[in-house]
Amino acid sequence: MGAKHRQSYREGKRVETYIVETLAYEDSGDKKYKKLSFVLGKAFEVTLSFTLLKENDSQTRFIYEGQNKGINFVGRAMLKLGNEKSNKNVVDEFLQRVEQEAVNNKSSLNH
Repeated sequence: MGAKHRQSYREGKRVETYIVETLAYEDSGDKKYKKLSFVLGKAFEVTLSFTLLKENDSQTRFIYEGQNKGINFVGRAMLKLGNEKSNKNVVDEFLQRVEQEAVNNKSSLNH
């Protein structure tokens, strides 16, 4: 908790770099939890969390929660004008990538 690291992502030719802060962290036998926050593009404060709950020896429940908040006029306006369907698609694509990575890692562990 309190750790900070620099993270970058590329969108087309543009690279965005920001500082991610860990707000909460738990790592026990049956539960792993991490809550993060960062400011994106000087316009949005993004807060998100990941929870992994062990269901049994072969299944884990993954819970993702997140919130974007406009921190200035531009950010607030962009969120109001944003398309909710498009936002849902971004989250759905992310969850599909997480599921695919879990399946890939499970199959590689079995070989």
